Amino acid sequence: MIRLSYVSQARHPFSDKELEDLLAVSRANNAACSITGILFYGNNMFMQVLEGPEQAVAKTFRKIKKDPRHFWIRVIEKTPVETRQFPDFSMAFKKLSDQEFASMLGEQPAAKRVIQSQQEVIYALSNQLSQEWEKQRRHVELPLEHEDPLVRVLHKLIRTAVQILAVLMTLVIFWGIADVVWVLYQELMAPPVFLLELSDIFTAFGAFLAVLIAIEIFINITLYLRSDVIPVKLVVATALMAIARKVIVLDYKTLAWPYVVATGVVVLALGITYWLVLKVEGKTEGMEE
Repeated sequence: MIRLSYVSQARHPFSDKELEDLLAVSRANNAACSITGILFYGNNMFMQVLEGPEQAVAKTFRKIKKDPRHFWIRVIEKTPVETRQFPDFSMAFKKLSDQEFASMLGEQPAAKRVIQSQQEVIYALSNQLSQEWEKQRRHVELPLEHEDPLVRVLHKLIRTAVQILAVLMTLVIFWGIADVVWVLYQELMAPPVFLLELSDIFTAFGAFLAVLIAIEIFINITLYLRSDVIPVKLVVATALMAIARKVIVLDYKTLAWPYVVATGVVVLALGITYWLVLKVEGKTEGMEE
């Protein structure tokens, strides 16, 4: 296995959309041939690290050199390695500021000292990103290695309580499924047989959504036992589903208009929040994949 690093000059400034398209293709191709690495872009230049089987890296680099979207391709490092620096990412990505590239390259981009500088920058940025990703992986809601012995004991007790809640919620989910079957059976058997009125359909919808909300709550509970997830999106999604259930089963003929308006405001607020969370998450995944 080898690691190959290079720097190149883009023929034109890349937009965010062009970078996304480039990354999508690179990640698909790299995953197919067991290549991992990272790509830096800034000041209309690329720096990339490729690591994987020697033949696969060599073949990929030949394709890169033929790509008309960049030129002045210079190899910074090509060396055998035993372990990958980016084992979890087919192509991680980091967009650098123009100042970072300008201060790095200086006035003589072909000089040996600049090539060494580029290599040092890649190592520094790679280590920084690796540390950030490792911190995200180590995120724990209830850490068992807390420095305070009392807090450690309390965290163990709470984690046990969470496990008990997860078991109880599983029972509730299966009980809810049985209730859905029973509700459908009653509605279908009531005269006229095998015909559902609008109110019957709303009742069935309410039973289905109750089970789905229970499943979402179960996932929320189990997230507290994981160390790689911050469950903001799921909590918001659960709240959105719960209020959506209310909207479906509401009888608007008997409700006052302020209640309807307030419900709409809550749905809109949760929808915007969920969209913002997805937007931020998309940018983060763009860096980490």
